[in-house]
Amino acid sequence: MKWFYRIFSMFMALLFAFPLVWMLVVSVKKEGMKITSVVDWFTPPYSFAVYHEIITGTKLINWSWNSFFIAVCVTLLTLVIAAMAGFAMSKVPFRYRTFMFFFILAGLLIPGEAILIPLYQVAKDMGILNSYMGLIFPALASPFAIIVLKSFFDGIPNDLLESVQIDGGGIWRIFVSIMLPLTRPALVSIAILTFIGSWNNFLWPFLSVTDDNLFTLPMGIPTLMNQYTEDYVKPMVINTVASLPIMLLFLIFERQIIKGVSLSGIKG
Repeated sequence: MKWFYRIFSMFMALLFAFPLVWMLVVSVKKEGMKITSVVDWFTPPYSFAVYHEIITGTKLINWSWNSFFIAVCVTLLTLVIAAMAGFAMSKVPFRYRTFMFFFILAGLLIPGEAILIPLYQVAKDMGILNSYMGLIFPALASPFAIIVLKSFFDGIPNDLLESVQIDGGGIWRIFVSIMLPLTRPALVSIAILTFIGSWNNFLWPFLSVTDDNLFTLPMGIPTLMNQYTEDYVKPMVINTVASLPIMLLFLIFERQIIKGVSLSGIKG
């Protein structure tokens, strides 16, 4: 039966990869090509002229930079906040620690759409609409990341921490030198999932940004797609340029992404 599973797996892999290959091939076709059959999509001539037109004639690169910058900032700050919060709730005794845990856990039960109106009002009162801060700060609260990291910190024996304290190490040294290295797999998984979630985020940027110089890719792409409805090449170029960073990220961190998906299923 192993040969059957291998053939089936290869077939499914090719099936899922075909749209990506088709997008890449069509993106290098010449505009106005006459298409009469499926074979015509994959036959020469090819040209990168449309890439030059899209990159130089639109703000796609600027939007890509916005998405990348915001995703990196959200990922790094989320890791810092979630790691410190998870460590405090796991290893630092304080009053109402159990209450705080269930309070954060309750955040997983509230859909993001339910808090958009109060979140928008708070951002408006703070004067951070139409700014990078307005796109970054609301995304930093991640109950999922805190809960996952707390569960990992709970698995680290207290005897190890007590031995560090006996040697004169404080809370900060325990956190940086002991806890963070031991939870590296969880940190990497959360970082990847957070980055992908921020990269694909559409709803909050759509509500909080009106300046097209601050658009992210999920916001900017629809404005370009409306301009190119009669031709396949330009939309495919736009989608290729927008998809390449995340595809490269997947190819580089494939194992970590799969581990992160598994982690989210087990610990969530």
